[in-house]
Amino acid sequence: MAQTSSVHPYVWSMAVVHKIYRDALASGPVLVESARGDAHRRALIASYYTNVLASVESHHGAEDVCLLPLLGDRAAEHRDAVESSRAEHRQVVTRLAEAQRASASWASKGDPGAEGLIGVLGSLDEAVSVHLDHEEAVIVPLAIKHVTAEEWGKIAVHGAAHFAGDKFWLIVGLNLENRTEPQRAAMLENFTPERREWWDNVGAPSFEHMIAEVRHAG
Repeated sequence: MAQTSSVHPYVWSMAVVHKIYRDALASGPVLVESARGDAHRRALIASYYTNVLASVESHHGAEDVCLLPLLGDRAAEHRDAVESSRAEHRQVVTRLAEAQRASASWASKGDPGAEGLIGVLGSLDEAVSVHLDHEEAVIVPLAIKHVTAEEWGKIAVHGAAHFAGDKFWLIVGLNLENRTEPQRAAMLENFTPERREWWDNVGAPSFEHMIAEVRHAG
């Protein structure tokens, strides 16, 4: 068992990531409807969801590799809960694929695909919400007891390395804006000089421009 003295003090970061996904999926109907009859806005919202969905996929993939196997080994008495989390991930992956296809179809076909995308995003939202509730109630407390700082940090590293979207700065920006000021400062301090330069000169301006457009529904 991992020593509790070396447990990562920022397990709250999982709730930050979860809030990004909860908010984005809950906003699906409003954002998709806001693009009716507007090809430019439809492309914008489709790109937004392409990247959010890619983040959900890479985040859960990271947990499958970096977190759940550790808990399965170290918290044997909670193995059923760990296996339930794996099963929830599989269900999310299935609905993610449906949402990705629906988003691509909407982007290319226009308004006729809007209702289909709204429905699929709602179905994904339901599956994700069930999983995140379970994870926050059961899996994160287990991680506090059984996972070290180094091991916890590998979740974010693995997720970033396997992110398949084209706007990583969008995910970084959403992460930063959902933190408190001290938490944001700590995150930025952990950037390498190269990444901080990229964020200041490319990431932050790109994020601020895009998110302002996304949230301006007319």
